[in-house]
Amino acid sequence: MKVLVTGYAGQLGYEVVRLLESRGVECRGVDVADFDLTDAASVTKYIVEYQPTVVVHCAAYTNVDKAESQPEICTAVNGTGTVNIVRAAQRVGAKLVYISTDYVFSGAGDQPFEVDDPYGPRNVYGMSKVQGENAVRSLMTRYFILRTSWVFGKNGKNFVRTMRRLGREKKELRVVCDQIGSPTYAKDLARVICDLIPTSKYGIYHVRNEGYLSWADFAEMIMKKSGLSCRIIPVPSSEYPTPARRPLNSRLSAESLAQAGIAPMPTVEDALERYLVELAAEEEA
Repeated sequence: MKVLVTGYAGQLGYEVVRLLESRGVECRGVDVADFDLTDAASVTKYIVEYQPTVVVHCAAYTNVDKAESQPEICTAVNGTGTVNIVRAAQRVGAKLVYISTDYVFSGAGDQPFEVDDPYGPRNVYGMSKVQGENAVRSLMTRYFILRTSWVFGKNGKNFVRTMRRLGREKKELRVVCDQIGSPTYAKDLARVICDLIPTSKYGIYHVRNEGYLSWADFAEMIMKKSGLSCRIIPVPSSEYPTPARRPLNSRLSAESLAQAGIAPMPTVEDALERYLVELAAEEEA
């Protein structure tokens, strides 16, 4: 097995490469400096030269709010860019892992979304990820689409880092309480990816840490686990307007993993505790 991982500078790509290396799997992490996703010739040249047997496509335009004012760029990267990756993977006969999002759904109701529920994106970013999924599903047969939510990890900015920084600076913080989902530790998500890719268990999966909670709930957990006294004040999304409309229901059912015989993800609390140990070591270094 020889694996190419796009988006190596991001939270997930970084962890996938680290885990593959620890398992002795030949791999290479690439990012925007290596090739432009929107340039089909550049993408094809790189992948044909490297000859991977698996492509894990983590790279994406992920600035959800900025996408509302840059729809062409977001669509070019997440839509057209994914088509380019798919065609190059086909050229070398590689399997493909495509990382998607809960934002492909409408966010309506309060029940967890299943893998075969209909699309209903409410913002530009979500629509662009639907385009990416459609490219994978229509052009490939050997693929894994992994939808996830609220990712946090070592390599980059995320909600946990932001809350810890603000929690040290402020006595109280107002955090939205009506958006419900599952924070996901990049290291745990990487484990599922690396467990799946040697198999032929192709299809769509929902992958997130166990447990549903609001951003306010998660912020309170972060403060408590970090030993910070900052008070979290729950507020509705209407009090925190953003350019992109966020889904209120980001719950993803994990039934697909169970059916495939993949070990369940740890709880959000467990994941956060391990991540905080990682951050503490980073801060001490």
